[in-house]
Amino acid sequence: MSLYFTDEHNMLREMVRQYAQTELAPLSIEMDKEHRMFPEVLERLKELNLLGIMVDEQYGGVGADMLSYAIVMEEISKVCASTGVVISVHNSLACGGLSAFGSEAQKQKYLTACAAGEMLGGFCLTEPGSGSDASNMSTTAEPQGDHYVLNGSKCFVTMGQEASLFLVAARSDRNKGVKGISVFLVEPSMEGFILGQAEDKMGMRGCSTHEIIFRNCKVPKENLLGSEGDGFKIFMKLLDSGRVGIAAQALGIAAGALEASVKYAKERQQFGKPIASFQAVQWILADMHTKVEAARHLVHNAARLKDAGQDYSLASAMAKVFAAETAMWVTTKAVQVHGGYGYTRGYLVERYMRDAKVTEIYEGTSEIQRLVIANRILG
Repeated sequence: MSLYFTDEHNMLREMVRQYAQTELAPLSIEMDKEHRMFPEVLERLKELNLLGIMVDEQYGGVGADMLSYAIVMEEISKVCASTGVVISVHNSLACGGLSAFGSEAQKQKYLTACAAGEMLGGFCLTEPGSGSDASNMSTTAEPQGDHYVLNGSKCFVTMGQEASLFLVAARSDRNKGVKGISVFLVEPSMEGFILGQAEDKMGMRGCSTHEIIFRNCKVPKENLLGSEGDGFKIFMKLLDSGRVGIAAQALGIAAGALEASVKYAKERQQFGKPIASFQAVQWILADMHTKVEAARHLVHNAARLKDAGQDYSLASAMAKVFAAETAMWVTTKAVQVHGGYGYTRGYLVERYMRDAKVTEIYEGTSEIQRLVIANRILG
């Protein structure tokens, strides 16, 4: 519960929690085993209007605020972080990019379809040779007639196999540094788009992650997002928003691990009484709860700043680094509370721990977040 929640926020939380706990939970176990996102999950996200949560109503979205989105991400990720990252990439990056930078024609063609769940959006930024240093990308986009021709490759693309629209960053002018990077709207059906190998990941195994290759990929000029050279500005703005979503995802993972640990500690008997009666376990649970609550306040603060139209870059970086590291710490302690059972697939905490790690890495590593924070406070 939050002091900042309206009745609408509380209703949304209850609706999403009910879906996650009753429908998504059993499917999440199987999706993790099979390394894929089930179509029925995507269909339910569509039916629940969670694929256009922040899109303006005029384009078929819900028109909800960032705090609502954070609520969705936390409740879904408590149960299935893989589903959470699909919601995050689609809403924060794909829909967010179209909403903020798309032309009216692009919004009518793509944003309405994404908001309705008819298209699933992906984001192509990271390359084999450029991770945190995204400005060092080598993928190129050369204008030829009424098209751009893209060449290069991207890695770690969430939902590479299932997504039907990708925001792709490429270098449109090799002589202008970061001012020579642009973003393009690319469909898998376009000539020269090649789906590469799938990654065999430690966590987030319930959704696919692929390499995508562009080999003389023809993209119509009207699919340039914003203007030429706007690419760095676009993806930096989108990552600010995306970090709030990933922070909320990390919060959800930590909260799920905490709830599982409290339940287990009350049920597990040792020396003739529940382990929850032992001070050593009590202190672990107390620290877990404190960190989760602190992370929740940071996440909600970043969301509220964005909703108020204020600068939230610093707040999103703080929320992301703290929530991600809280998720890693809390899930590690959750495995400890569960003892040997926590190290087995029979209990969810081992999956929480596997899923938590990547929140310290994607959409800006914890080191990059600290760099952002330091630059802001030092001027």
